[in-house]
Amino acid sequence: MSIVFHHTPERAKVWSEKFAKARPDIPLHIWPETGPKENVRYLAAWKTPDDLATLFPNLEVLFSLGAGIDQLNLANVPPGVQIIRMVESSLVEGMVEYVLWAVLSFHRDMFRYARQQREHVWDGSHNRPAKLYRVGLMGMGELGSPVLEKLVSFGYECRGWSRSRREVPGVKSFAGAGELDDFLAETDILVCLVPLTDATRGILNRSLFEKLPRGACLINCGRGGHLVQDDLIPALDSGQLSQAVLDVATPEPLPPEHPFWDHPRIFLTPHIASAAQSDTAAEAVLANLRRYEAGEPMSGVIDTGRGY
Repeated sequence: MSIVFHHTPERAKVWSEKFAKARPDIPLHIWPETGPKENVRYLAAWKTPDDLATLFPNLEVLFSLGAGIDQLNLANVPPGVQIIRMVESSLVEGMVEYVLWAVLSFHRDMFRYARQQREHVWDGSHNRPAKLYRVGLMGMGELGSPVLEKLVSFGYECRGWSRSRREVPGVKSFAGAGELDDFLAETDILVCLVPLTDATRGILNRSLFEKLPRGACLINCGRGGHLVQDDLIPALDSGQLSQAVLDVATPEPLPPEHPFWDHPRIFLTPHIASAAQSDTAAEAVLANLRRYEAGEPMSGVIDTGRGY
């Protein structure tokens, strides 16, 4: 019984040390070295090698090294293999920090002041309290709920939308397609954190933007595929949206000629909102292995029918 780690050499070094200390009984192989392929029961990867069924005929669990699984080719995963997404503290902390920074930056006009600096303009405005801003977050899962809790603690009026109803203290909850329009109508700052599935691909589009209050801000730290790119700049140029903060794009990186680079109301970051730290990610997988061996439910189990 062994595990294969398929990621960068820097992360592999940390994982090797963690597994050698905590589970010397489970050999950890660093891709492309696999040891005897018939012994491989577990694979930890950001993206999977081709033809998993032939490569690892006895594979039981695939551990995604990301919070989502849209980067995985699910058609390549043999039936019966459990797919586990990464759930660990540094992913949550990083996302909380990023969304709080983006919301605060819009609330305190920092994006406008950055534009003014480039234009050599000195023009301040009175600060508005957080309670006057309605923050709506799409995706109230293991990342979204802690983000909402932090925003509530800063005094923002918060609402959340998800496929099924979730309850977070201090947050007005909306669920399903039937309540999406009402959610959008009350949202000044929209944060996208839903998983990328067939149902959510392209959900950030012209129709959705038109249902937001005029001058709203968009923060996308989900996936690039959530956004219909051709719809964003017209929404910004018309004033329907006043700011977009994009941590994700399609493709990544954007080509040098892409108009997002130079638009004055788009702030780009290179997919850095949140990432699993090597040590805590290894610890999360080790904890899940202990649960699996004990016959207990693992954390982060994916329902392949829903895609998350």
